[in-house]
Amino acid sequence: MSHATEPSPTSRLELLPLRVAHAEEMAGVLSDPALHVFIGGAPDTPEALRARYERLAAGSPDPGVLWCNWVLRERTTGSLVGTVQATVSAGTAEVAWVVGTPWQGRGYATEAARWLVAHVIEAFGVGTVVAHVHPGHHASAAVAAAAGLTATDELHDGEIRWELTPRR
Repeated sequence: MSHATEPSPTSRLELLPLRVAHAEEMAGVLSDPALHVFIGGAPDTPEALRARYERLAAGSPDPGVLWCNWVLRERTTGSLVGTVQATVSAGTAEVAWVVGTPWQGRGYATEAARWLVAHVIEAFGVGTVVAHVHPGHHASAAVAAAAGLTATDELHDGEIRWELTPRR
């Protein structure tokens, strides 16, 4: 099941449902090897990213899992600057964000993550929002905190589990 929504505005960003057509520009956005120090792997080629986006756009093969993916477009320049994603299953949304190196330090990840967390709570009524952050990635931890998540003592694949249980 996939979930596409209309473009979703924040003050400086448009959040657009991920499309295969975004792959080439996003390959450039995500091309800095330093970006992958904490998120792992290496930059994808446009072809590899296109194949990945085709899989994501097709939706999860598990009917009980919803994949939600958006690209972040900077309003002033029209450039793509990053992505946010949520995997929704069994009342939980696992969220993630990434902003290309040239656009980091401008608050875009925080702006997008705040929107994402609010959106999954409102749209899907999830009982828990989770993010996993590398212990050394202080900027991403600050984004998680700004989005309302709190670090737990749990580690998952070497990353700290951050969590928010919305009040009803």
